Amino acid sequence: MTYKILEGKRGIIFGALDEHSIAWKTAESVSDAGGNFVLTNAPVAMRMGTISELSKKTGSDVIPADATKIEDLESLIKQSTEKLGGKLDFILHSIGMSVNVRKGKHYTDLNYDWMTKGWDVSAVSFHKLMQCLFKTDAMNSWGSIVALSYIAAQRTFPNYNDMADNKAYLESIARSFGYFFGKNKKVRVNTISQSPTLTTAGKGVSGLDGFLKYAEKISPLGNATAKECADYTVSLFSDYTRKVTLQNLYHDGGFSNVGVSQEIIDTLN
Repeated sequence: MTYKILEGKRGIIFGALDEHSIAWKTAESVSDAGGNFVLTNAPVAMRMGTISELSKKTGSDVIPADATKIEDLESLIKQSTEKLGGKLDFILHSIGMSVNVRKGKHYTDLNYDWMTKGWDVSAVSFHKLMQCLFKTDAMNSWGSIVALSYIAAQRTFPNYNDMADNKAYLESIARSFGYFFGKNKKVRVNTISQSPTLTTAGKGVSGLDGFLKYAEKISPLGNATAKECADYTVSLFSDYTRKVTLQNLYHDGGFSNVGVSQEIIDTLN
């Protein structure tokens, strides 16, 4: 059963590429919960994906924007508030990219120009987005901003490469900017540390299948799916979590608090 806990709420969802994307699933869940939103992605990503299908399904507008460019973000926010009829209540930042991962560069031999590009897209864009929202006073009080992260920000996963650094920086931005957004605007800012998820972007990480199998054996509840992450995000957009902010929230079936599982011990024995 779907509850309309986002009835009357407005927002922007970044990063929906195709039906495997967590942002795509979130858009569907937000729509089911009664929320209205604008979809956005970088023009190059939109050419690769099928966002127009999601737009038709959810009755939402699509506004292309490069999240690393301030002028694009300012225009996106202005157009979104006009189309939606008022200030925003929720934002999903579901953007991540590493050229080093795509090109197969080892962490000990990074191309620093590529590293800077990935850092800008995956983490600094979150600061740019919130700065634009803050300066234009585009968020309603008790609004909610969520970005997607991964536990590699705290633990070492060799093949996750410089994306681990990007996620660590992303989480720090959420806490630092979230403090000022809370104090000055009564807006919540959190990150979700999701289970390894088989998205189109995630497939670029070497050994992802091994990540998935290992996490499944460790997590007492099993890996969280993209759809389950979407539903969790809806709860963070709702009024039921009005005092949750500055948190990195693990949505991973318990993986983050397990040292070793019996399944792993049995495998080693």
